[in-house]
Amino acid sequence: MTAGMSQIRKRRATLGLRGRLLGTMAVAAAWSVSFAGAAPSAIAMDVQSKQWYLEPMHAEEMWKTTTGEGIKVAVIDSGVNSSTPSLEGQVLKGLDATGTAGDEYDDYDGHGTTMAELIAGKGAGGGIEGLAPGAKIIPIRITDTELQNNNSVNAYDTRDAIRFAADSDAQIISMSFSSEFPTQEEEEAVQYAQSKGKLLFAGVGNDAKRGNKKKYPASYPQVVGVAATDANGVSSKYSQHGDNVDIAAPGDNIPLWCDKKFQSYCDSNGGTSQATAITSAAAALIWSAHPEWTANQVLNVLFDTAGRGDMEKGTLSNYIGHGIIRPAVNILKGTGDPGAPDISPLTKEKTSGSAGSAAPSASASSQLAKKDEADDAAMAGSSTKKDDDSQLGLILGGVAVVLVLGGGAFALSRKRRTA
Repeated sequence: MTAGMSQIRKRRATLGLRGRLLGTMAVAAAWSVSFAGAAPSAIAMDVQSKQWYLEPMHAEEMWKTTTGEGIKVAVIDSGVNSSTPSLEGQVLKGLDATGTAGDEYDDYDGHGTTMAELIAGKGAGGGIEGLAPGAKIIPIRITDTELQNNNSVNAYDTRDAIRFAADSDAQIISMSFSSEFPTQEEEEAVQYAQSKGKLLFAGVGNDAKRGNKKKYPASYPQVVGVAATDANGVSSKYSQHGDNVDIAAPGDNIPLWCDKKFQSYCDSNGGTSQATAITSAAAALIWSAHPEWTANQVLNVLFDTAGRGDMEKGTLSNYIGHGIIRPAVNILKGTGDPGAPDISPLTKEKTSGSAGSAAPSASASSQLAKKDEADDAAMAGSSTKKDDDSQLGLILGGVAVVLVLGGGAFALSRKRRTA
């Protein structure tokens, strides 16, 4: 861990007894995807029905106000195939940081294209519908283990990718990859991106049962660590936990492109990759609705409007952080405190970058870990149960919402593994 990491710590509630016990009992989800035997067109026709989270998140209603127009999201991943029906016209010029043959549009895995579609897909041809279909994608390609083993590659691809994103027109940087090994070069790139006013999201990882070691870039103080939950708003069993978790979002059982052939979608068991992409899209919607805000203010509103169930406001959980994303609370209801434009809600430090118009808020600096019960609520469910044992979902504008978080399995590691 670098000196910068030791100076700034994200604070979290200590695990309560119930949270510790449930965390110990959690079973890791399988990373494989099931390859359906149906024709690609049949799978494509069905893929949108499997995006179960769009309706409870009130996507259609939010799109009447904003679709994320004017916002660009840098997707650092395996590349983005710009020719899928869902992404036609959505993908801009980016960067291939791999040092191998091909360019940023050559997705060697299918994972990066899935993440891009979850953010800004138009759903054309029965493809994946993005939560922010008006946003644009800046694709940035980095390597995975297989690419590294078979080619001479750029050893500093993630550093170069993050710095390129920082210097680009992207307001948001989405990173569905992870590694157990932080590097000074990568951390400095993250710090540089924050200094340029960017909002960075990364998956905390899918190895809760396999050591639960901290993953990077999610664990850098300037990056929003995204966890996953299941359809009941409960922390996904594979989703890693700790003081690097800042927020959670839908992802379990969300389909993804099967492979680099792009002939069909497949079911996935879940992971924090999808959760990261969907959170990035939620931020795009909020920022598009409030273009005068800074990255700090957009993030403050994501935190302030997150669904917490039984958790007290201001309490942070090692499993879902501030809670589960609910962008409609801001988009449809106009609520959520943007806080100070120049104070990071992650580090509580002053940041550079263009200032917004909102005045500082006391609540922006008061989000501290308060009590052990926070993790009990997260693991028992971000929802509560009545005495008659009927489940109460997270409430969004008076409607009970059931949220699931997860991601696709994407092996990204020289030292990297799936987020």
